[in-house]
This record gives sequence, C-alpha cells and structure tokens, in this order.
Amino acid sequence: MIRIPLAMLASFVSTSALAQSANFDTDPVGAPPMGWICGVTGSGKPHWAVAADPTAPSKSKVLMQSGSGTFPWCVKSGTAITDGFVEVKFKPISGREDQAGGVVWRWKDGDNYYVARANALENNVSLYYTEGGRRKTLKYVDAPVAGGVWHTLRVEFAGTHIAVALDGKRAIEIEDKHIGGPGAVGVWTKADSVTAFDEFGYGAAHP
Repeated sequence: MIRIPLAMLASFVSTSALAQSANFDTDPVGAPPMGWICGVTGSGKPHWAVAADPTAPSKSKVLMQSGSGTFPWCVKSGTAITDGFVEVKFKPISGREDQAGGVVWRWKDGDNYYVARANALENNVSLYYTEGGRRKTLKYVDAPVAGGVWHTLRVEFAGTHIAVALDGKRAIEIEDKHIGGPGAVGVWTKADSVTAFDEFGYGAAHP
C-alpha cells in the first residue's frame, strides 16, 4: 500500500480527486432522496426525508433526519471509494441527548464503516470506526459547534491516513488501518439528533 506523506494529503486529494456533488433540490419533500439508501446501526426508528429549508446553502431543500436511532445513516448508492474525500454542510437543529452531524466513508454495510462527526451539545469533533455494529473511538478534539447554523465537515482519506476538518480548520489527523478497501460515502447522526444536510460532495483520488 502506498503511504502518502501528511503534508501532501490535502493537495493530493484536492487536485487528483474527481469531485462529484449532490443536493436535494429536485427531490420531493417528505421522502428519502432518490439514489440514497437510509437505515440505522443498532436499533430505533430514524426518519430520513427531504425537507424544505429556506436557509439551505443550495436553496431550498435539505436532507433531514428527524427520527431517533442508535446511529442513523444515509449513504449514496453506487459509490465505492478507497481513497479520496467526503464533505457535507450540516445544521444541528435539536436533540436532548445529541445534536450531531457526520459523514461516513468506506461504508461496507450498516455495521462496518468509518465515521467522523461534530456535536453541538458537546462542542467537539470526533472520529470513529464501526466494526460488527460496534462504534469504537479513535480520537476526540474540542471545537466550537454552534447549533442552528450551517457548518462544513470534510474528511480526506488515503491509505491509512485520515484528516478531518470542521469549517475549513483541520481538527484531527491520524493513521488508522481498521477499515480498508472501497466503500460507500454518506451522512450520519446519533440518537435523537435532528440534523439537516446539504451540498454533499465526494471524490475518488487518482494519483
């Protein structure tokens, strides 16, 4: 496996990735977006649906999770990325237990994937891997995450290297080899988080 020097990762991903994007403005309100698969790791009743939101960065629809579950997720069908990036704009709206918004990558199924998330109740950013349905922590860092406003969460990954940024500021940089090979990309929440997502972007790196 090729190891990419840390200083080169950002330019490697930004210049070599074939970027694609998705918003939800052409999808009907009240149903999951076409071309996405939604579910939950663990148990619960998540509710993923397109909703109207006049504050949406893409104007004027978003993907919203408004139910509850252990770890609700929604992934883009047909994506299979080993090295590249994933990013999304998200708005934490409410939640008594959590107000989290995250992205997943190298998603094999609902029980095996990487996830990075930001939490407005805890004011932090964290990185995990989920294996066999169990979420395991890799790193936490404190970071301001205001509720009710839009943020951008981005992850760049190449080989064993993972870099997480919130609102353009690098928050986590780490080496980890738990989950390799291609997988889908998507978005993620936790517990009773009501979270809106928009302007989802992703790309596979081609060195």
